[in-house]
Amino acid sequence: MATAKVLFAALISLIALQHALVNATFASRMKCTWGYDNCQIGDDSVQLILNKWSGAAIQGYGEFLYGYIDMRIKLVPGNSAAVVTTYYTSSEWTSKETDTHDEIDFEFLGNVTSDGSDFYYTLHTNIFVNGVGNREEQFRMSWYNPTSDYHNYTIFWNPYMVVWSVDGDAIRVFRNYEDQGIPFPKYKPQRVYSSIWNADDWACQGGAVKTNWTYMPFVANYLNYIENVCPYTGPNSVVVCNDPSNWYFNAQYKQLTADQLKTMNDIRSKYLVYNYCTDTKRFNGNFPPECSKPQY
Repeated sequence: MATAKVLFAALISLIALQHALVNATFASRMKCTWGYDNCQIGDDSVQLILNKWSGAAIQGYGEFLYGYIDMRIKLVPGNSAAVVTTYYTSSEWTSKETDTHDEIDFEFLGNVTSDGSDFYYTLHTNIFVNGVGNREEQFRMSWYNPTSDYHNYTIFWNPYMVVWSVDGDAIRVFRNYEDQGIPFPKYKPQRVYSSIWNADDWACQGGAVKTNWTYMPFVANYLNYIENVCPYTGPNSVVVCNDPSNWYFNAQYKQLTADQLKTMNDIRSKYLVYNYCTDTKRFNGNFPPECSKPQY
């Protein structure tokens, strides 16, 4: 994995050199939107707190089309059963009846313990295009401890693919097959969100394990928000951000390197516990069309 991390660091260094990665800070780019007493934004740090009365949420001020988003997160330690911490990008919702939003998700599903026992956090990923999700992949977070220290979680989105990464290692890719009739997020601006909330009706062992409020407050900590995105300032931004002169159109961002692929496949072979593209019972053999396409 060290080789892939070096390659990833080199990639980010190249972006920083040529296109000025913005160390945006949480204070300059984020605001609390829910649970204000449980939402604490410092200069470049955030605490989101869940107690029996409320969770908390933040969202970015600005919208963007394509780019690189990264933040360091230390998840709720100990008994975090049914506590969900989220980090995602999303376009605006209109209503459930006419939902056409796009969304790229990290969700961290807590468990009874997170101390190296058999009850690990679940890392849940998903992508919505035109209001349709149902593209879940889940990982058992046992190759590192997400609660003892901060770890980098990255969303990279360009016209070729979406990449989810943990500590510089890609864990999932969703490729653009729009030319073959498969929707891909391309035209709707998104913004960054994060939240902590109670989901004991489904999040821990299918809802069998409920939140134990004797362990509250449940606290997720964040550091070092970084972004390099194409800002959305109006309808013309769709044209501007889809111009091939933008840095994320460069050939080196069309697919992962061989070493990055090797590392990702190693992680997926050991820790991937759910893949919608192999759930025959759910889809009765009629899988979404992207499942038959190479994603990386």
